[in-house]
Amino acid sequence: MKIAIACDHGAVTLKEHLMEHLRNEGYEVVNFGTDTTASCDYPDYAGPAARAVASGACDRGIVLCTTGIGMSIAANKVKGVRCALLSDIMSARMTRLHNDTNMMAMGAGVVGENLAFEIADTWLTTPFSGEERHVRRLAKLKAMEE
Repeated sequence: MKIAIACDHGAVTLKEHLMEHLRNEGYEVVNFGTDTTASCDYPDYAGPAARAVASGACDRGIVLCTTGIGMSIAANKVKGVRCALLSDIMSARMTRLHNDTNMMAMGAGVVGENLAFEIADTWLTTPFSGEERHVRRLAKLKAMEE
């Protein structure tokens, strides 16, 4: 599985550690930056990562900033992206089962490294349930994008 990953200046360290963790788990990771703690604008990094997921160039995407809020908002502006802001394992599991999310966001100032790894692992390994009610709801979300 190919994972797009991006961050702003507030989450560079978490992104670096998460990329290493994901590679150790066998994922191919595509880094969309930033790679420096110099102040930057999160849409400049969330946008390209989200477009890579929406186009199919990457299977899933993870975006990070201090809170995860800005990156999740930016990613969700891209048609075809369903990005969930996550800070706990149950939400990571449920957003895959029910919402078939293709991107997730986390805040480096909200979750620690170990919890971030567990959230990402849970989100990446949980399949979409495919239940009719969830398929129906996703179709309605897709219609809203049109």
